[in-house]
Amino acid sequence: MYLIDASVFVFRAYHAVPVSLTDPDGHPVNALHGFGRFLGDLIERVQPEHIAVAFDTTDCVSFRSKLYPPYKANREPAPEELKRQFTLCRQLCEALGVTTFSSTEYEADDIIGTLATRMRAAGKNVVLVTRDKDLAQLVRPGDEYWDYIGDARFPYERIPERFGVLPERMPCFLALMGDAVDNIPGVPGIGRKTASLLFRHFESLVHLYEDLDRVFKIRIRNAAFVASQLREHREHAFLARRLTAIACDMPLEVDLGMLERRMPNLDALHALYDQVGFGPLLRKQAERIAAALGARL
Repeated sequence: MYLIDASVFVFRAYHAVPVSLTDPDGHPVNALHGFGRFLGDLIERVQPEHIAVAFDTTDCVSFRSKLYPPYKANREPAPEELKRQFTLCRQLCEALGVTTFSSTEYEADDIIGTLATRMRAAGKNVVLVTRDKDLAQLVRPGDEYWDYIGDARFPYERIPERFGVLPERMPCFLALMGDAVDNIPGVPGIGRKTASLLFRHFESLVHLYEDLDRVFKIRIRNAAFVASQLREHREHAFLARRLTAIACDMPLEVDLGMLERRMPNLDALHALYDQVGFGPLLRKQAERIAAALGARL
């Protein structure tokens, strides 16, 4: 089961492909082209039976923003030409036979977390296709985190090597460190190295705060300072933990059959490519994908 974090690849394409790539009306379609190349390449490479793409929406007001209004408030709004391309990327996915999901109350991470949880219950292991460290918390034995851009795959056992802690401890780890990208404050003075060391010894934030004196028994630099900061910023730490944890139980109408990869709708794809002025590259790739899937069915 391949679960794709769309934003990582749409934003990367927007910044990597020249904005001079435009449709006949002069609108940029660089992100659409780069995302289409990525998705088509992935499908050709792994021939997934089950796949889904999760999108963030520009009108999403997540429960995290309601809980903590400064959450992501430091980010500049996406340019209008990029918002338009997100819509086109969803159209491309659906025409290519890939189911998409979005929500106005939950983020793409929560969609992926909920899909992963539901699909495991249906007997499927998942591959998380992303480069977002937050999603590493979802990996369980048998799953993989696939940094497609870096072409590196990390099974459950290698997540600590890549990110510093076991997947189940990632939300607590991120809560202590904070996250400047998402405007989550964390505990001042505690960085990646200290947080990683703490959660090699403690299973969770709750366990840590139940036995703070144990910090002095760990070989940790400035243990007194660390313990003092943890005590002083306890409330911030637990607030951050609520922000960094991915919701895996959002209301979502889905079953395994909905995530089966479908035959591409070549007429719809060609119409989309005509609309945006794309040449033969993506068209031929879609035809190859359709032929390969048809041969398997």
